[in-house]
Amino acid sequence: MRAVEFQEYGGPEVLTAVERAVPEPGPGQVSIDVAYAGVNFADLKARAEGYRVPSLPFRPGLEVSGRVRAVGAEVTGLRPGQEVAALTDRGGYAETVVAAAATVFPLPEGMDLRRAATLPTVLPTAHALVHEVGRLRAGETVLVQGAAGGIGTVVGQLAKAAGAGAVLGVVSTAAKAGYARRHGYDEVFVGPDFAAEVRRTTGGRGVDLALDPVGGDTFRRGLSALAVFGRLVSFGNASSAEPWQVGQPELYPSGRSVAGFSILALARTAPDALRALAERAFRTVTDGTVELPVTAEFPLAEAAEAHRLIGSRQSTGKLLLRVG
Repeated sequence: MRAVEFQEYGGPEVLTAVERAVPEPGPGQVSIDVAYAGVNFADLKARAEGYRVPSLPFRPGLEVSGRVRAVGAEVTGLRPGQEVAALTDRGGYAETVVAAAATVFPLPEGMDLRRAATLPTVLPTAHALVHEVGRLRAGETVLVQGAAGGIGTVVGQLAKAAGAGAVLGVVSTAAKAGYARRHGYDEVFVGPDFAAEVRRTTGGRGVDLALDPVGGDTFRRGLSALAVFGRLVSFGNASSAEPWQVGQPELYPSGRSVAGFSILALARTAPDALRALAERAFRTVTDGTVELPVTAEFPLAEAAEAHRLIGSRQSTGKLLLRVG
């Protein structure tokens, strides 16, 4: 089968097309003939920094859509030929991938394979940030970093549907601001110095919920932008800064709180909770609450071009690799 791997860390050029044996599912696993694979920022961090890479060579890819090829022992509810979306620990940049059955989801009625590839990481993550972890209530104000990215696109829509009083976004370039406004954002700030703008927009009050995938200085600015009793949810460290630490001096005076979320960690520690979360999140697409546009698509062999686009900070929405 065709696959894309890297044998050393570096820029997009280290991604190489290779031929590999078709993998077989073990107990509790499913093999999937891949139609589309999602491209995520975590794939770039794996290639450039070794993020979540246990050894080389390594094949990136955390989400796919396709058809079940074979099921391993002890797997129920899935059958060969069934159209599915799947969260994968790695390996999605390939014609066939093996995934734990607990993270393989039959497609909802009317869902096509192209759109399905956008769902496994983005939809459950966004839903958890707004509802399960962020616990947004009607009338509250939310601030979202990366508002024009895949997760940001969905969060804006979910927050609006939940009755947020104002949905504020932060983007890296002015060109992305209009895109974010079309997906639920009332106000969009450009660049890293957003804290003063947030205070101005909220009349000095601050926001009730801040969502941060960046870490480092951006995390600290988000914390400073919280209102009394505000919550911040960290869901990534795109800046590759040292892990954040926060304690009594930052939290006690205004009753603030900090939480975290990782869909990959949830898949390992609480797969039943992940499945229930994914089912709730997928319904927001089938009922029309959320639209997640595919803004760029590349053949599998051009995975490096997809990485270059994301790395340029010019991309919006969701990027896919066309495989099968």
